[in-house]
Amino acid sequence: MRKWSLALLVFAAGCKVGPDYVRPDVATPDAWHQELNGGLLQGTASLARWWTVLNDPVLEGLVARASTGNLDLQITLARIREARAGLRIAGGELFPDLDATGTAERFRVTEEGPFPTPDPERNDDTSIFEVGIDAVWEVDVWGRVRRSVEAAERDYRAAIEDQRDVRVTLYAELARNYVNLRTLQERLSIAQSNVATQQGSLDLTQSRLDMGLAPELHVRQAESNLATTQSTIPAFEQAIATSINRIAILLGEHPHRLNEELSPQAQIPMPPEKVVVGIPSNFVRQRPDIRAAERRLAAQTARIGVATADLYPQFSLFGSIGWSAEEIGDLIGSSSRVWSIGPSFRWNLFDGGRVRGNIQVQDARTEQLLKVYEKTVLLGLEEVENALVGYVKEQHRRDTLARAVAASKRAAELAREAYAAGLTDFQNVLDAERSMLDLEDSLAESRGRVVTNLVALYKALGGGWQEAEGELNNGN
Repeated sequence: MRKWSLALLVFAAGCKVGPDYVRPDVATPDAWHQELNGGLLQGTASLARWWTVLNDPVLEGLVARASTGNLDLQITLARIREARAGLRIAGGELFPDLDATGTAERFRVTEEGPFPTPDPERNDDTSIFEVGIDAVWEVDVWGRVRRSVEAAERDYRAAIEDQRDVRVTLYAELARNYVNLRTLQERLSIAQSNVATQQGSLDLTQSRLDMGLAPELHVRQAESNLATTQSTIPAFEQAIATSINRIAILLGEHPHRLNEELSPQAQIPMPPEKVVVGIPSNFVRQRPDIRAAERRLAAQTARIGVATADLYPQFSLFGSIGWSAEEIGDLIGSSSRVWSIGPSFRWNLFDGGRVRGNIQVQDARTEQLLKVYEKTVLLGLEEVENALVGYVKEQHRRDTLARAVAASKRAAELAREAYAAGLTDFQNVLDAERSMLDLEDSLAESRGRVVTNLVALYKALGGGWQEAEGELNNGN
């Protein structure tokens, strides 16, 4: 009996039905298609705290507060705890179940009952007291339990990667909204500055009208131009308030909490001169959404083994020991002890094809998750390529706009001087001022977009989650 049990345990320790997981090999290009210029360099990218390259202490403080206050992060941390508890549940099946039992029963048997006593004179009450311990252990011959543990452990790792992916998205979204806020504030400042300039042009036309040197048409054109520019200010102010509210929500705070802190205008963060990006093969290892998709595929592969184990008999060892007596004081003693021990098995010989159908279901789900993984890699490659080209091309646009703004400012000055001297029509002044406003606004918007495209690049590369590695490992 002992030799048979030992042999069964040795066999159970080494046998697991179902496929063993092999990480899929997804082909990635050797280099990015976008030529690395505009400050982009190939090398080992430092992505853990990428927002610090913008050298903005306010942004860094907001990121630190979001790390603890953001509600989406708190949700994902709770999901990690849930997955960890699920792993404990699955691992608990590797060990025997021990149950303590006890009953106290009092009954009477009468001659009128369905089981009459042989002695009609005896018609008294009887008590039975029983206590014991029962144990059942499934011998995991086919690896059903171990495959379940594999699946639960991989689900747990996927939950961690989901939390990391939320961090990547959160930090990028926070930085994007912050840069957008500073961009809107600069555009508002430009509009207000142009209002002052156009007010000067209106005063000039009114003065020339009073002196009989210009028609009323010039005054009305100047008024229209000024009012048009003034009408853009409320829209900027509304967008600024919306951005501040959005940042507050990302920090897990009430919308109005950051008004005093963020309302004062500040400069748009400046991108660094050099940005180091990795190679595509490293990118696959960095992106937490790709890592999560791979872990889910691994978990689902283990579930094929769980389903396959149902084709075979399930073996168990059981045992119990207990005491039974009519008096509670007689429970302690060898004469009242009862025990049992032995093996058992259960084998489903016919189920109408349900087990094999379940195996096919798990196979199909595995195939789906394989395609999800491959698609996630492709979408990630697309995101990086788009961010690279967006960052490079927007820098070119920004530099071109900067030259155009310088020329338009000089053109507006010359047009006003010529009009004051009576050498040109007022329409030239209007055109020059409108062009200057449009170009200055476009330049500010482009400067902000360069930075947001850089943020998108860091997000596409999977930066930001590495900072919280210690926090997850400490059990949060």
